[in-house]
Amino acid sequence: MQSRTQEAAAFPNANAAGKPVMEVRPTAFRILLAISLVHLCNDTIQAIFPAILPILKENMNLSYLQAGIIIFTLNMTSSVLQPVVGFYSDRRPSPYMLPIGMVLTTVGVLIIALSGSYVLVLMAVLLVGLGSAVFHPEASRVAYMAAGSRRGLAQSIFQVGGNAGSSLAPIMTALIFYPFGQFGAIWFTLITGLAIVVQLYIARWYGAYLATQAPQKKKVEAKKMDPAKKRRITSAICLLIFLIFVRTWYHSAISIYYPFQLMDKFDFSLKHTQIYIFIYAAAGVLGTFLGGPISDQIGRKNVLFLSIFGAAPLALLLPYADSLWAYPILFINGLILLSGWSVAVVYAQELIPGMIGTVSGLITGLAFGIGALGAVAIGGLIDLTSLNIVMTSASFLPIIGLLAWFLPSDREIKQWSTEDTGA
Repeated sequence: MQSRTQEAAAFPNANAAGKPVMEVRPTAFRILLAISLVHLCNDTIQAIFPAILPILKENMNLSYLQAGIIIFTLNMTSSVLQPVVGFYSDRRPSPYMLPIGMVLTTVGVLIIALSGSYVLVLMAVLLVGLGSAVFHPEASRVAYMAAGSRRGLAQSIFQVGGNAGSSLAPIMTALIFYPFGQFGAIWFTLITGLAIVVQLYIARWYGAYLATQAPQKKKVEAKKMDPAKKRRITSAICLLIFLIFVRTWYHSAISIYYPFQLMDKFDFSLKHTQIYIFIYAAAGVLGTFLGGPISDQIGRKNVLFLSIFGAAPLALLLPYADSLWAYPILFINGLILLSGWSVAVVYAQELIPGMIGTVSGLITGLAFGIGALGAVAIGGLIDLTSLNIVMTSASFLPIIGLLAWFLPSDREIKQWSTEDTGA
């Protein structure tokens, strides 16, 4: 009964540091697969806008600035609001926020398919962004609850769905938007409809999980945190977010600007360069899946350190690689760099176990959203200098991963959790 009491006392952060307890819930793989499927659907819908942007620009005679505002609005709405939603749900867990968020997304998709004005497009973007902001913190909470003792694996299963969805934009452009134009977005209501049905199933499981905790809920006297430990945790979160910025900046340099370098250096067509980016993205999906379970075995901090700094040697070689060697370098670096994608979320959840939704929103939302601004900065630097200078400079970014060595160890985090629970 002790483990159930601990779970109820700080839902959903029982055993937040992986501390052995008398009873551990089994991993609910059906829920993890379901929430990963919805993550795929959600991020596929978000990928609609980059895919349809050239069509919108032509149909509505938009300027490049107006086109950029569409993507900026989507990213900032979905990213910045995630910690806010997470903060609210930490205090009032709400299972049916999940399908409600997807309903907002469905309305946004309908508007984008039928709209003929720029204002309506921006309204659609806001609705899809809001739906995504509602989804991610609560979905991360579901993955946490369904994980049992395998939090790294659980978060990897969840994140793989999102990464797979994000990679579908080129396919959607070729198969849907070029043949059917803007109205082709209407077909994605089938995807959102499926996602709503799956999320209703997840919400029922989520509600049942909460109901099993309620009878055992027990008020725990708040303990004042040691100031030194509080400073250590605050510093660790700030450092973790900074490292995510760095990783996102390098990821943006490769996924957005490396194709231009290939075209400039080898006179490749844009279609040819997409093969390289697909290899990098596919390796990233595999790395995301493997990183979580590996961190369950060797520790979160070790995987975070290796996922950034481990990419440095090949990152430094990439600007000088020929067209053949670029393939294995991109594959290996995609595998390494994105292996820490899900691990960063789990590490933050265990670092601050009482705020699962807030830290999930902070890491997956605000950190990635602001980190994406690095892509804008990189583009500006290219305009001021040259493509080769900036891409060569960006190859040094993974070296900053050395700072991950100064993150608190997994053992230290477990010790803090033991002190806080009094176990």
